Amino acid sequence: MEEKTNVMRLLEQKKISYESYAYDLPATASGEEIARALGEDVRRVFKTLVTVGKSGQNYVFVIPVAKELDLKKAARAVGEKSIDMVKAKELLPLTGYIHGGCSPIGMKKFFRTTIHQTVEEMDAFYFSAGKVGRQVEVSPADLAKVIRYGTADLTVE
Repeated sequence: MEEKTNVMRLLEQKKISYESYAYDLPATASGEEIARALGEDVRRVFKTLVTVGKSGQNYVFVIPVAKELDLKKAARAVGEKSIDMVKAKELLPLTGYIHGGCSPIGMKKFFRTTIHQTVEEMDAFYFSAGKVGRQVEVSPADLAKVIRYGTADLTVE
């Protein structure tokens, strides 16, 4: 029997259909390695990044695993002068997730979330199920029933 993560329980609570996937890679595995382990196109597998703005507010950005967050574009998307990545040691107390297992669903507190605009062209995409070695595949429309999010161009070209 598959072990459920909090992300899966929250999706089920909202009656959202999803597919879950497990892979056996270390927490240090790259997003590209995870996409290969899933047998999936890297453009459909996303990573969740937590940032802090100059104002002290935290923001979540969800981008394709093979891309890099453009901090200037991200700051513009949320109306901040600048943003920085949250330090790894601050991630668990802030979100309840560890590095490599961070999901936009089920954080201790909801933070304004922006997903890379390419998600608008997809029927479904993959992101962390809230635990290293686990991913869920959800449609953007269904994700919008669980969390509020915006979309923007967020990556370095």
